[in-house]
Amino acid sequence: MARRTVSLDEKIEKAEAAVLCAKARYDKALDELEKLVAKRKQLEDKRILEAYHESDKTTDEIIAFLLSKGKGKGEE
Repeated sequence: MARRTVSLDEKIEKAEAAVLCAKARYDKALDELEKLVAKRKQLEDKRILEAYHESDKTTDEIIAFLLSKGKGKGEE
């Protein structure tokens, strides 16, 4: 049986092609992830803004609440 010996250069070319293909898939998946994270952030921002408009709290009260550190439920 005669088997063709694959040269080192051919193996390198094949590996390079596989890496380029994997990088393209990675870049596409990363782009999709970034779009989805941005969309989630946009929806969260919208939800917060709607809650603000429906509340009876002042802007200063909301900012103070958001900036408060180390205060848990029931602590003041």
